[in-house]
Amino acid sequence: MATIAQYPDKAILAMDLAEIVAGQLNEAIEQNGRASLAVPGGRTPGAFLRALAEQEVDWAKVQVMLTDERFVDEESPRSNTRLLKETLLQGKAAAATLVPMAMPGATPEDVLEALEAGIKPALPLDVLVLGMGEDMHTASLFPGADRLKEALAANAPVLLPMRADGAGEPRLTLTAPVLQAATAVHVLITGTAKMAALMKAFEEGPAEAAPIRVVLALPETEIHFAE
Repeated sequence: MATIAQYPDKAILAMDLAEIVAGQLNEAIEQNGRASLAVPGGRTPGAFLRALAEQEVDWAKVQVMLTDERFVDEESPRSNTRLLKETLLQGKAAAATLVPMAMPGATPEDVLEALEAGIKPALPLDVLVLGMGEDMHTASLFPGADRLKEALAANAPVLLPMRADGAGEPRLTLTAPVLQAATAVHVLITGTAKMAALMKAFEEGPAEAAPIRVVLALPETEIHFAE
């Protein structure tokens, strides 16, 4: 079962989580000569990503990817790839290798095979950091999404397109088996509304109703919370 760590404020959460993740990346590099990291997009993780960029890691041996991406141009303010480049892939961490989850195409389906081919060699993930919405979605696994059942299946492919009413534009997302196979799993949430949603997700029920449940039962999952 996941554990919860509560922090006095968001700044301390960002710094502490950055130190934890950096330590886990360094451990993976020491053991395997390389490390893979997946991080969320959106507004919440910005401070954490900037703090992580300043950590002492052999970044040249780290592969970084997103947990999910909106199907928008990289110049869009809603692009998670743009956010990643502006926050984590700066300073020391600019030496890391970005594993793309975005490329030009008419639909997510057009680029799915090429993106998946780039992601597979970086798996399984050494460190996974997830966010969670008030609707209990994580990555782009949204309740009611068109391919959610497929993405939650044990035999799901690595990457799937996803469309949902709450998602805005179409998305691309890592699937449940990829998330569950990570060596270390962290969930970063802030605000009382998300904590209330998390408590609801801890109740028994199907993952289709609360996709964050796919990692809550894992003993390696650590939840990091600040109001």
